[in-house]
Amino acid sequence: MTKFILLMLICSGIPGNECKPMATPFYEFETYSQCILYGYDYSGEILRAMGQDFVEEHKAFTVFDCEESTTI
Repeated sequence: MTKFILLMLICSGIPGNECKPMATPFYEFETYSQCILYGYDYSGEILRAMGQDFVEEHKAFTVFDCEESTTI
């Protein structure tokens, strides 16, 4: 049965800064749609938690994808 997991990076729009992997809650989603919609919601939560000043100063943004995870 195929499940999906969220993979997320935190990035900066400032040249020279690299995207870095972020720890995300480990959930196995039943569908790609559930996973990707969660990714958008969670991304907003993360950016709000960082605070407007941090986001503005570092031009912070997230990048994410949902990958298939085959479970037995």
